[in-house]
Amino acid sequence: MTAAFTRPRAPRWTDVRVSVARVTTTTARTVRVVVPLALVQAALAACYAGVVVVLLPRQVALLDAASKVENLALVSTVSFAFTVAAQPVIGALSDRTRSRFGPRVPWLVGSALVASVALLALGRASSLLLLGALWVVAQVALNGVDVAAAAVVPDEVPPPRRGRTLAALGAASVAGAAVAVTRIGAAHDGTVGAYAALGVAVLVATAVFVVVAGVARPRTRAAAPRPWRRLLADPRREPAFARVFASRAWFVLAYQLVYTYQLYVLTDHVGLPDARASVVLGTLTAVTLVAVLVGAAVTGLGSDRLGRRTPFLVGACALLAVAVAVPLVWPTVAGMTVFAVLKGLASGAHLAAATAFVTEVLPADGTSPATDLGVFNVATNVPQALAPALAGLLVTHAGGYPALFVAAGVVAVLALVASRRAGRVAGTPTPQRVAA
Repeated sequence: MTAAFTRPRAPRWTDVRVSVARVTTTTARTVRVVVPLALVQAALAACYAGVVVVLLPRQVALLDAASKVENLALVSTVSFAFTVAAQPVIGALSDRTRSRFGPRVPWLVGSALVASVALLALGRASSLLLLGALWVVAQVALNGVDVAAAAVVPDEVPPPRRGRTLAALGAASVAGAAVAVTRIGAAHDGTVGAYAALGVAVLVATAVFVVVAGVARPRTRAAAPRPWRRLLADPRREPAFARVFASRAWFVLAYQLVYTYQLYVLTDHVGLPDARASVVLGTLTAVTLVAVLVGAAVTGLGSDRLGRRTPFLVGACALLAVAVAVPLVWPTVAGMTVFAVLKGLASGAHLAAATAFVTEVLPADGTSPATDLGVFNVATNVPQALAPALAGLLVTHAGGYPALFVAAGVVAVLALVASRRAGRVAGTPTPQRVAA
């Protein structure tokens, strides 16, 4: 039995225009799409984390141990320069694709095939140049899978289920990354086998999604995608999208400023010996993982039931501002544990709320969802790349770790302000999808 779901008129500063297409779906249909999509997200996260955290540094060190720091920075910077534009461009191509398999499946399958081949080759790279080139190809292809998969949510999932859907996908990503880092990190050799396993995981997960989800079909759209000359949304015309983008960018920057230097915080600020700091860091990572899952689940379900995302965005930013203040006033292992819990809850909550929010305020009434979600992901990628350098400058030239915590708190407040401004954008809700 189906009933029309209409987004309730949001009071005060949470009233936003929702941009989604009208389509009919059921709970069973949503589950059929989301479960295999979670496998794809887990496989993608496993690739990113397994390569960036373990495999790439290991290979760079084996090629030239004396210059490993500089070489890893070079490979990471070059790959970032190529991939920062990959998602918007591939997203735009996906939005313009018209085929018997729909706009997403050709890019999912093609990108997964390229990524798998590149990952297999990475395990046998014998020079820094080849390693860097193959990682660029693999990362661009993985971004292609990522943006095509992300666009499935506004394509197939109705707004009243998006919060819990994106929370589930976020949990799958966290789990995939944790498993990859743990398993690959524990194996001190077997680099070729690890790359092969990651490549196969992406290919198998994509194949399962295509077969099970039933999205390989032509789609009709109410309007054509935006022209190439207007690839980027105009923030003056789409203020809600621009402001939730700003919220996400400021939030990720605040989070990463401290996250990047956690080990050094334990040794230099808290005063732990190196050996104990490594053990404590492992414990804090596990605590944060659990907190992220809890924060995402509570926010996903709560924002779906409330019909409002902005209060959860604001709450997540406020919680992060409190979290980064804890090590400043309580520089102990207990204080760092409280910090890990609070920042994990904040991270999970903001991830679930921001990704659900942005699917509901896509520019031009959602005519180019893959393009715009690719643009939105830049709000995560760029701060992650900038945070280590900014944190280093703060620690070495601006007052040490207290300056780092204060700066992170100020940036978290900027995220809070952007979140509130996103919710204040007035508009008229458009007709919603039909939900079971």
